Amino acid sequence: MKTAIKRAILSVSDKTGIVELGRFLAARGVEILSTGGTADHLTAAAVPVTKISEYSGAPEILGGRVKTLTPKVFAGILFDRDQASHIADCQAQQFPPIDLVVVNLYPFESTIAKPGVPVAQAIEQIDVGGPSMLRAAAKNHRHVLPLCDPSLYAEFMAEMEKGELSDDFRLRAAVAVFTRTSEYDQAIQAFLRSHGTSESEAALPASFVTRLPLRQSLRYGENPQQRAGFYSDTAAFHQIQGKELSYNNLLDLDAAGRLASAFSDPACTIIKHTNPCGTATAVTLAEAVRLALEADPVSAFGGIVGVNRELDAESSEVLAGLFLEVIAAPSFSAAARDLFAKKKNLRLITTVDARSKYDVRSACGGLLVQTPDGFAPFESWKTATTVSPTPDQLKALQFAWILCAHVKSNAIVLTRGTQSLGIGAGQMSRVDSAKIAVMKSLHETRGSVAASDAFFPFRDGLDILIDAGVTAVVQPGGSVRDEEVIAAANERGIAMVLTGQRHFRH
Repeated sequence: MKTAIKRAILSVSDKTGIVELGRFLAARGVEILSTGGTADHLTAAAVPVTKISEYSGAPEILGGRVKTLTPKVFAGILFDRDQASHIADCQAQQFPPIDLVVVNLYPFESTIAKPGVPVAQAIEQIDVGGPSMLRAAAKNHRHVLPLCDPSLYAEFMAEMEKGELSDDFRLRAAVAVFTRTSEYDQAIQAFLRSHGTSESEAALPASFVTRLPLRQSLRYGENPQQRAGFYSDTAAFHQIQGKELSYNNLLDLDAAGRLASAFSDPACTIIKHTNPCGTATAVTLAEAVRLALEADPVSAFGGIVGVNRELDAESSEVLAGLFLEVIAAPSFSAAARDLFAKKKNLRLITTVDARSKYDVRSACGGLLVQTPDGFAPFESWKTATTVSPTPDQLKALQFAWILCAHVKSNAIVLTRGTQSLGIGAGQMSRVDSAKIAVMKSLHETRGSVAASDAFFPFRDGLDILIDAGVTAVVQPGGSVRDEEVIAAANERGIAMVLTGQRHFRH
């Protein structure tokens, strides 16, 4: 396509490279039209411009909300040079063609990224004219080139130097526009929807559209024969040391972050294959780390550690002798960084609490979307047995219940106080999960408590736990055999609490 660039609109929020582009165009005799801030920026750099208000004869009004939305501007952009009727219309109205549209959008995403930004402030950063001009140019890209990102300027200038703009570049520029405006609209609708008052928190959108940028290419997926990448529009973590994260590392990192952040007290969890092998809370983080590691030091080898406090020197010393893949924390003390700097491959990750509104995973060629799991208030629990849990048992049961919700179903966990003892994860039978939880415990289980992520369908699983010395159990209830299971607990003299809420994790 050899359409010459004779007239261009330059109107940008991100002014990266715009002066250089303006000078390049001016040196080639291109008439530059521009709006307020961009026009002032170019003029200050001695780049000749004509303000769009002067060009169109329509003043900027409504505090800048209306600047480019005029027939002269949009006819010039949408003008199909191959259509006789378009030529006649533009000649009759004296609307010259516009050949280049250089626009990037108001910074809506960066505005809403600020904590507590008012809705009214965010709304003022919703661009209307910019997306409209870009979409118009992209629709007519055979004749009008749209540039929506400064990263395209260098290639554009190189193409201009060759004397023509290739069809391939024009098409890629148009695709970039529709990609960008789609992302922009998605960010707007998600923000406004999250601030709505007419829908319940559990409501799901009528359609689910997500377009996330590729943040990181991964060496491979779960296995070397699989390709993989990490797509995200948020910076939920920052790597400060170590090898690149793998696909499996990221899955485990997510599991570690979810579980560690579920506790308000200093907490540590050690994750293997998305399941915790040791978890604890304590008065100090160092003690929580020690207890989590003590729960299953063999399985901790090659694991991922997540904590919910800054990793300090004392906590780091506990972990120093262990081979680990990743340590994730909100921050690391200088002493911790110095200690782990010797382990060049160990990945140190700083995390933020970036919980998504929805949990999303692929299935059957589509997406499964759900709201995140949550916990009913502990005050809603009901004691089902004649024996009630003691205050210490109740605290232990609350810890066990939170931990159990982060273990793959079927899940049974044994804890003493706020330290995990044994974890039975991902079994097809709840009886097997109970057996594994007892088997995995390296410490005395007499006097421990247990949690089950779903109801006991029969008393057999419960009997296994009681035989191991469990004195109190928390479970959802809801089985047709609840009375049989509760009777078994009463027969064996233990306390049982029902939550009325299950926590399957598939």
